[in-house]
Amino acid sequence: MHVVIFADQHVESLGGAQVSMRLQRRYLEWAGHTVTIVAPRRHGARARVNPDDPAYLDLPSVPITPDREYSLTWPGRRADRAIDAGLAGRPPVDVVHVQADFWGAFLGYRLAARHDLPVVHTMHNRVDVGIEATAPFPALVLRALNAWRRGALRGRIGGLATGVDGWAYLRGLALGARAVTAPSGHFARRLEQHAVFPSVDVVWNGIDDELLDRVRAEAAPERTAGPPRFVWLGRMSPEKRLLPFLEALAEARVTCEVEIIGGGAQLAAAQRLVAKHRLPVTFAGRLGYDETLRRIAAADALVQTSIGFETQGMTPFEAASLGTPAVVSDPDIAAEVGAGVWPVAIADDEPGRITALAAALRKAASDIQHGTAPAPDPQMPTKFRQSSRTAAMIEVYRRATGV
Repeated sequence: MHVVIFADQHVESLGGAQVSMRLQRRYLEWAGHTVTIVAPRRHGARARVNPDDPAYLDLPSVPITPDREYSLTWPGRRADRAIDAGLAGRPPVDVVHVQADFWGAFLGYRLAARHDLPVVHTMHNRVDVGIEATAPFPALVLRALNAWRRGALRGRIGGLATGVDGWAYLRGLALGARAVTAPSGHFARRLEQHAVFPSVDVVWNGIDDELLDRVRAEAAPERTAGPPRFVWLGRMSPEKRLLPFLEALAEARVTCEVEIIGGGAQLAAAQRLVAKHRLPVTFAGRLGYDETLRRIAAADALVQTSIGFETQGMTPFEAASLGTPAVVSDPDIAAEVGAGVWPVAIADDEPGRITALAAALRKAASDIQHGTAPAPDPQMPTKFRQSSRTAAMIEVYRRATGV
């Protein structure tokens, strides 16, 4: 098969979805398939990373962030022509795999409509929660987003759907899909409950088989002596709740060590909180994926703090695959990971959530010190391998194409 993947951002840029798509491409090619990834052209110093990769079809774009890491391609006729021209010298397309929520999604559905191709749509984004967490006047933003969708898909099935909220937006996109997948069971259920698609396939994002085996083999067989070691990683933005985690750590008053991996707009605020409360925290900055996994494997517990935002929440799955238990704030993620979790009690307001997280941190620290930490599911390394995830997605492709 020739699979054309559409992304909102170039897959060499930073982000969990981009890491996942790079991995998917590699495993699809190993399985004998052809992959083309359509995404906005990159800008800035990192634009020179893999510019001649034959799988990349880079579109005219404009940078949209101050660091020029992310860019936008306007979903119009100019981009349509660039896509058709770029695909002209490649094998015939069998399936369009939309792994985008905005301009990339529009362009993917437009290509499918022009050439009567089946679409598989992997929905990565809880659009309503994401916009509420990151944009002022979210209701107006969602209205504008739905209007943009109708305009970009005018004359196509996805342009016919009405509605003004985040679910209406996703519902309008999915009208043009043969199959919809989600990276977790809890997000799949929500998509079905909001009538986005009748039956959503659950296909987790995975981890590279070889890397998983290597990091597991390198890990120490027994815990190193010392205070409990926690690791937090992610983008430092409000929806990830790094600052509430630091407040909870101050409230917990436990003897421990904490490593924070990542970067973002809230770094300075986080550093101020650490200094104010004299917290036992070190900031590791952004690390490569391999080294990040090694740090997770070396920790006694991972801490996951976002609530309601993640459509999968990769880090607790990665931790469980490496044998590291997790303190998990999101009840949906805690239920999906299953074993090896300290779930944070549900609370209705942020002060209550901070207090509940502090209690979970105290419990985790005590269990670690007494050798009674919960063990992750021993089958997780098998379930989370990318080879198994790619095999599951190929079955979705075959169903969508009728092959």
